[in-house]
Amino acid sequence: MMPPPTKERGLSASLSTRGIHPWMWVPMAALSSPPPLPCRNSLAKTPAPTSSSDKLKEVLPEGLPAGMEKEFQESMRSAVLVRQSFLDLRDNFRRIVDPPMFSDGKGPKVRKQIVLDGPVSCGKSIALAMLVHWARDEGWLVFYAPRGREWTHGGFFYKNPQTGFWDTPVQAEKILKDFRKCNESHLKQLPCQMYDPIPLGEGAGVGWMKGVDSMSMPEGSTLDDLVRTGIDHTHAAVGVLVRLRKELSQVKDIPVLIAIDQYNNWFTFSEYEEPVTVRSCRPIHAKELATVNAFRTMMHNDMMVGAFSDSTAVGKLRKELPDVPVDARLMLPRYSLDEAEVVCHYYLRQRLARREAFSEESWKKVYYLSRGNGSEMRWLMPLMR
Repeated sequence: MMPPPTKERGLSASLSTRGIHPWMWVPMAALSSPPPLPCRNSLAKTPAPTSSSDKLKEVLPEGLPAGMEKEFQESMRSAVLVRQSFLDLRDNFRRIVDPPMFSDGKGPKVRKQIVLDGPVSCGKSIALAMLVHWARDEGWLVFYAPRGREWTHGGFFYKNPQTGFWDTPVQAEKILKDFRKCNESHLKQLPCQMYDPIPLGEGAGVGWMKGVDSMSMPEGSTLDDLVRTGIDHTHAAVGVLVRLRKELSQVKDIPVLIAIDQYNNWFTFSEYEEPVTVRSCRPIHAKELATVNAFRTMMHNDMMVGAFSDSTAVGKLRKELPDVPVDARLMLPRYSLDEAEVVCHYYLRQRLARREAFSEESWKKVYYLSRGNGSEMRWLMPLMR
């Protein structure tokens, strides 16, 4: 049996595969096949490989969370710390798809719907991106929205009289394009299950189609055909995205995961306003947007994870949210003292701090000053004296 990981061993990695352990820094590309723990005396002479930006763009074409991009940029390496909280999150969904043959019923309860919450800079968005990376490497069909705030800001917005919701065709087209980039091979193999007419809306800057208010997919169409229809026809983009959400619930051949970052932005007002009188406007709530309304609810049997983001300044939301199960929230902690030691030694290795100024006393000062805030620790490291 492999010995338990030590704090020092967690600083290096090779691409051979054995298993993920807490306190390991691994390249993003190695999440699905994580490295073994090297021996202590190999740390100084075995450089850890980094995953290329091309590989990351291939697996996460929708983009990376802002915190992860900053971490990679400042540490000059595309590697992430494997935390116990991520392993618990991953194992939760793994047990749903592949239940253990024997169970005494004493383990943690599996949850299909989870909302990641916690203090500022505790790693919610990074944990979600790591989960998406892992799930895609496992062959799952993953719908990932790394910037949920963009669903409620920018572009055109029109009231659709057929549905009663507000359409945002620019965002819908981009969402469909991003979804297709990484899932095209799966989508081509999955047939459409629903053939009801799809309501058309107002196109982005081009108005309504004359004499046509709906469209239907031909018999035998695949989900890829459906997505391409929404991409090619701006009037159908929103309707197709809403239909796609319903189709994802019908997929049984492969596991489907819906992952939404900045999920808290969907429980407040959007950027849009509806004119009420000549001198007043009514703010439009996110739930009134057709795209958000289709994807926001967690009251279903599908696997779905939403991550709250403090970077968008939404503010504190109430504990019980509409359309979200009461027990869905999972609180992620900031770095513990043991994790902080691993992080500080990793930053020392990446030369974010001077070796002559680094000591146990100095890194503990960094930890206590930041209270385990990851971004603040990274900012304080170069200030060691």
